[in-house]
Amino acid sequence: MTAPSGERKLVLVKRKTRLEDLLVRFNSVDQARFYVEHLGADFSDYEREHEEYGVCVAVTVDCLSRLGRPYVLERAYLPNYIFGPSDIVFAVGQDGMVANTLKYLSGQPLVGVNPSPKRWDGVLLPFQARDLPAAVPEILRGARPYREVTMARATLNDGQTLLAVNDLFVGQRSHVSARYRISLGEASETQSSSGVIVSTGLGSTGWFKSVLAGASGVMQAANAGAIQIPVLGPFSSDADYLYFSVREPFPSKATGASLVFGKVTPETPLRIASQMPESGVIFSDGIESDFLEFNAGMEARIELAERRGRLVV
Repeated sequence: MTAPSGERKLVLVKRKTRLEDLLVRFNSVDQARFYVEHLGADFSDYEREHEEYGVCVAVTVDCLSRLGRPYVLERAYLPNYIFGPSDIVFAVGQDGMVANTLKYLSGQPLVGVNPSPKRWDGVLLPFQARDLPAAVPEILRGARPYREVTMARATLNDGQTLLAVNDLFVGQRSHVSARYRISLGEASETQSSSGVIVSTGLGSTGWFKSVLAGASGVMQAANAGAIQIPVLGPFSSDADYLYFSVREPFPSKATGASLVFGKVTPETPLRIASQMPESGVIFSDGIESDFLEFNAGMEARIELAERRGRLVV
C-alpha cells in the first residue's frame, strides 16, 4: 500500500473510537447504548468522544488538503503501509497511538495531534487541530524543532526483529511463569518470572515506572517505612541506553533472582535464551498482537536500535 513514487505525502493516521468498536460488536447505536448503560456506564461519554474525535480528524484533513493531498490511514494498516522518505505523518489519537506509529517510521517527522485536550494529557500530543494551519507550513519547510526518540530492538537468532518505542516484554503469552536464561555482560542466570520489561526513555514513565514503584512499595512496607527506597525517575527520550527489570523473579534450587535490574548500553546488550516449550513471546509497546514467538531454542539480543524517531514539537 503506497502512493506514487517520489510524491511527498501528508499521511494522517487515525483510529476507531470506542463507539465505533462497539458498533462492530452490536451493529447499532441503540444496542450499543443498551449494553453500556446496562453495565452502569455513561453512554453519552462514548458519543462525546466520538464526536470530538471526528471533528478533530475533519479539521486536520481540511488543513492538510490546503497544502497537499492527504492520505488517511487506519491504524490497523500501519504494519503494511510503505512510507516515503520525505513523507510527513500526523497521528490523531492518544499517546500510545503516537508511539505505535513512530515504530513504523524511518526518520520521517511525526506530528501528534490531541483530539480532546480535556480528556487526554497528551505527553506526545503537543498540537491541537487549531494549531495546524500555522504549524504545518513550518513543518513543511523544516522550520519546526523535533525531539529524537531512542528505540529498542529485539533480534532473534533466526534473524527476526522487533522494534519498540516504549518497551519490550519478554515472557509468556499467558499468566504462567516464563523460563529463560538472562545474560548481561559477564553476569548470567537462569530465571523463572512473570517476564522481563526493557524500557526506553520514552517508556520510562509508563509500564517500567509502575514495576519500579511496586517493588519500592513492597520493600518500604516490609521495612515498616524505616527505609525509603527512591524510585528511578524517568530518563531522557533520546538516552543512549535502556533499562530492564524482571517482574516477580522466583528463587529456587534451579532459578535465581540476582540479575533482575540493569542498564543496557551499546557495549552491553541484554541476551535472553528461551527455555519455554510453547507460548513464549516478545511483544512491544503493550500491543500483544505485535509479537515474535520466543520458544525453546530461540535466543534474543536486546539493544538500542539504530533507527530513531522524530517527534515534531
